[in-house]
Amino acid sequence: MSKPNDNPADPFKKALAEATKVMADDPELTVSYSVDPPGMTVDTVRLPQVSRRMTRDEVLLARGTADAYALKLRHQDDATYAKYMPQGQMAKDLYEAMETARCEAVGARTMPGTAGNIDAKIGAEAERKGYGQVTRASDAPLSVAAGYLVRHLATGRELPKSAANVMELWRPFIEDQAAGTLDRIGEMLEDQSAFARLARQVIADLGYGDQLGEDPDGSDEESQEQAESEEDQETPDSEGEEDDSSEEADAESESSQEDTQDPSQAQLSADELADQEMGDEAEMPEGEAPLEPPPPPPVSEADPNYAVFTTAFDEEIGAEELAEPAELERLRAYLDQQLDPLKGAVGRLANKLQRRLQAQQNRSWEFDLEEGTLDAGRLARVVANPTTPLSFKVEKDTEFRDTVVTLLLDNSGSMRGRPISIAAICADVLARTLERCQVKVEILGFTTRAWKGGQSREKWLAEGRPQGPGRLNDLRHIIYKSADAPWRRVRPNLGLMMKEGLLKENIDGEALEWAHRRMVARREQRKILMVISDGAPVDDSTLSVNPANYLDKHLRDVIAMVEKRRQVELLAIGIGHDVTKYYQRAVKITDAEQLAGAMTEQLAALFDADPRARARAFGINRVAAAAR
Repeated sequence: MSKPNDNPADPFKKALAEATKVMADDPELTVSYSVDPPGMTVDTVRLPQVSRRMTRDEVLLARGTADAYALKLRHQDDATYAKYMPQGQMAKDLYEAMETARCEAVGARTMPGTAGNIDAKIGAEAERKGYGQVTRASDAPLSVAAGYLVRHLATGRELPKSAANVMELWRPFIEDQAAGTLDRIGEMLEDQSAFARLARQVIADLGYGDQLGEDPDGSDEESQEQAESEEDQETPDSEGEEDDSSEEADAESESSQEDTQDPSQAQLSADELADQEMGDEAEMPEGEAPLEPPPPPPVSEADPNYAVFTTAFDEEIGAEELAEPAELERLRAYLDQQLDPLKGAVGRLANKLQRRLQAQQNRSWEFDLEEGTLDAGRLARVVANPTTPLSFKVEKDTEFRDTVVTLLLDNSGSMRGRPISIAAICADVLARTLERCQVKVEILGFTTRAWKGGQSREKWLAEGRPQGPGRLNDLRHIIYKSADAPWRRVRPNLGLMMKEGLLKENIDGEALEWAHRRMVARREQRKILMVISDGAPVDDSTLSVNPANYLDKHLRDVIAMVEKRRQVELLAIGIGHDVTKYYQRAVKITDAEQLAGAMTEQLAALFDADPRARARAFGINRVAAAAR
């Protein structure tokens, strides 16, 4: 029997991706779905995420966005678009909005079904930006209104309510200034060059002609005339030969004058040339080195050679910022319901851990002191012999109470399903257990913002694909619970791991270095970092343009740095994969359901006062590490 599809939205997403490729007339187009804002490059389209529920609004928005991008890829020639692009920002916005409207209008003529989908997309965007509540034209973008108006005039379709509100606010001004030009829109939709010239005329009519720059058609005519004049000059005739001979004579006389120049002037020219070549070093006083700007700090402390193409699109974000409170509560309820059968076993392990910690807490007193808390258990001696001094006791700072524990969870796509669910519920139980014992807990997650590179890769492509770009994806580091946050306030945050589209690629080295930096800055004396992952770091975009072991090597370098500095105790749990090849203290579990036991046993061993108990927990891995 075939395995049932886990996600009911997958068939729809696959069908929409294929339809988008056909509509764009590009079978190699990459179509992805993401919770990030939609976007498009020459060979990639990023569509809004469609959840398992497949609500009507989600489906229409995804279809409308896909149709809009496909029509733009099909009907827009990039060279023509760039040729007529204005220079000023406002003129650029107007030009882009009108060109987008043209592509959508052409598609509506040939494929009427796209018009309704794009209406849904426009309506959703207008609602999200609050255009329905705008009451003054100055509070809405002129460029957006111009694009709406061009689409309305070209297709004759009514716009969604919020979009129509913006269009109507600006319409009197636009038609008053450019009515004659706009009348010709219908004639030029199919001709991108003619429409671009019309759009530039509309921009000039609206008062932004100073931002257009040079006329691209005019420069073409001038270059053509110049070429024709050069051809005329190259025509051989007697008069031209005389001109050539006279020019040669002039050149000879000039060269003879140069040869008879003052030698001091020639020497001066040579000195000036040497000064230009030496630059600032020629002006520096003797014995002083030239002042140079300090080199930029390395991206990674563990490996100075590790490179990142750009960090502009990376984010460190709280879980509550990636979903609305109501959605987090819903996802948390789904997590609790899914893992209800496991709660008993996990709870028993948590109680076991708590008893072991509290047993140490009960023994952590110093007695027979001259000051502190009165020891009521020894008051009988004072009653029996009044000359006996009072006895006091002081609670010691036990090893586990001055401790912070960080759980760093792999939020990659390979963790999807049961592994991420169990990791979330174990983090939940462990955080509550340790908090009862006054141990602070931080829960972090790491993934990327997009599949296959995201905006970092788009920037790299736009800059001409420079060699050796280094890491080429947008990082997303998530804070589910900070160490100082009470658990009751952040409990819903772990439900975010159930959110469709959150789990993507995993770049473990930078995530581990990030978690380590956060821990080192903490004031606690003892710091424990537990990594829960299901394998090696993987990011297709980075590995496609760098050595195959690029991310793997960086992870090993970071682990070596953390273990060498000994500011943080590092341990790891591999789900279904052997991570002992990376970490000295590590265990492998074959079933995600064993995760709860592995977590509690490892932590209990770390808090055990008996060093032999600690050795038993990690001895096998130390031997393995030594063998490596």
